[in-house]
Amino acid sequence: MDDRQTEREVSAADAAALARTVLEEDAARVDAFLDGLYQGGQDGRCDRGLDEAVRYSLLAGGKRVRPALTLEFCRLFGGDTAAALPFAAAVEMVHTFSLIHDDLPCMDDDALRRGRPTNHRVFGEAAALLAGDGLALDAFGMLARAGGLSPETRIAAVGVLSDAAGCGGMVRGQVMDMFGEKHTLTREELLLLQARKTGALIRAAAQLGVLAAGRPADGGEMRVAAGYADRIGLAFQIVDDVLDVTATEEQMGKSVGSDAGHNKNTFLSFCTVEQAIAEAERLSREAAELLAGYPGAERLRALAVFLADRKS
Repeated sequence: MDDRQTEREVSAADAAALARTVLEEDAARVDAFLDGLYQGGQDGRCDRGLDEAVRYSLLAGGKRVRPALTLEFCRLFGGDTAAALPFAAAVEMVHTFSLIHDDLPCMDDDALRRGRPTNHRVFGEAAALLAGDGLALDAFGMLARAGGLSPETRIAAVGVLSDAAGCGGMVRGQVMDMFGEKHTLTREELLLLQARKTGALIRAAAQLGVLAAGRPADGGEMRVAAGYADRIGLAFQIVDDVLDVTATEEQMGKSVGSDAGHNKNTFLSFCTVEQAIAEAERLSREAAELLAGYPGAERLRALAVFLADRKS
């Protein structure tokens, strides 16, 4: 082992330690905020199950990568991260809605999510469907009513999240994913699928942080956030594809091997595991380098490195 390799390994270890600290700190703040929502039935016994179903998935843990990006980009550009919490929560609400619906029998029909039975396995398909619907819609109310931010910022935030989650983003990506279960996609089609299904919400999360910091919706900071997020979003998905064939259910907290079981197109359809890992590492380095000129970017740079080297 030469000195340069040792230096790289030390650097990666330092980045992983900082990234874990960032994720733990941000997750604690976001979880505390989310825990204040959906506290109980508003109309007595008739509707109590709705809040239980929502909270079951919303508070099930996870890395909270997306809301962390919102808080960290707000921090990077000098904003008040407390004011960004509603934006971070809204991102996680949309993400949770997508997971609930993605696990339904009409989609992937998965039995395990974040180490627990999926929502519909516990509460039934109808309750899961409605819980997801409620989260998706409530997220936009969360943006619209965020305190301490200008009306212009809140309107821009609604547009960013809508573009990412709706028929131009995540929803279309899911349709493409289902199409891919019965057809072989080209590499270019797969890249577009993942940019919409996974990448769009990661980009929105970063850009919402920029907006929460008071930066303009058409400014250079939004483009920097998009460039960073697009790279780590693709790296994140590549690693996810690798882990689906190399990790265990205990490590992942969800079903593994499901991509092959559903005949899904993945990055491993076009390369080896080793090549996929190398590509994820390249993308994470590029993301980190985009922020090289920004003071205080160490936390986001560490996240980029860590997400390409994660084991779960």
